Amino acid sequence: MESWVQDIEFERHGRLRRLVRTVISNPIANYLPAVMLKGLLRFGKSDLAMSNWKDPGGWRSMVISYDGNPTQIADRILVKSGAMSTALRNRRRLGARLLARLIDESPSEPAHVLCLGAGPGRIIMDAMNQADRDSFATLVDLSSDAFEYGRSNARNEGLIDRVHFIQGDVRDVKQMLDRPPDIVKMLGICEYLTDEQIVDIVRSAAEVMPAGSSIVFNSLSLAHGTNRFFRRVFGLHMNHRTPEHLECLFGSAGFADFVSHEEPLGVYHVIVGRRKPAPESNDEKGSS
Repeated sequence: MESWVQDIEFERHGRLRRLVRTVISNPIANYLPAVMLKGLLRFGKSDLAMSNWKDPGGWRSMVISYDGNPTQIADRILVKSGAMSTALRNRRRLGARLLARLIDESPSEPAHVLCLGAGPGRIIMDAMNQADRDSFATLVDLSSDAFEYGRSNARNEGLIDRVHFIQGDVRDVKQMLDRPPDIVKMLGICEYLTDEQIVDIVRSAAEVMPAGSSIVFNSLSLAHGTNRFFRRVFGLHMNHRTPEHLECLFGSAGFADFVSHEEPLGVYHVIVGRRKPAPESNDEKGSS
């Protein structure tokens, strides 16, 4: 899998930018009084801040970071210079490339990708456009708020007939599918869930996945350096875990053979796992 990602054009922060971030911008963001920072963001009409205050970590703020070209000065600083926004764009590139290659190696054509906590489906649409083989996607989210935006993107990219949005609890996914998924995508949701919630969701996904099918998810580290800022100013409370911690959780739900890929800033690892074969029943063992 390493060869799949070698030519991705990631965004990187040079030595000077890292130094400025560590010595100046991160301490200001983390320790300047929150009321002052919120006032500055309101004065600067920050769309990123407004989106997070309305829905912390929601799809609108994700789109602003993904696009990387905000109009407001405050957002330009946050999105262009911040490690988190840069890492998000790197995660998008990395996740899309891995999903595209998994589609290309799928035993089924068209491959079926199930996206959990999908939002507008930006990454899977990137992957479907990159893949050489045909695919379709089922996108499930508890809220339908992002679906209109997602359908608009799909229409613009010629994918509208290949993506299906479903509002519902991802733990009930078994009742939503006409065909088992070849690939399950869980990018961008584990950081907002407890360990128990992750295991519940992954077990539900495992029930509909054939042996050997793939699951793609990500870890989040504190390398972005602004966790205190996100909590105090954006109201964004994320759970930071190592890849090994998440692999343990996913392993307990029926997955193995994990391969982890780190984006250049070290904020995210995108991890691919495989569905283990179901254990043989006693009757099957006795008849063999």
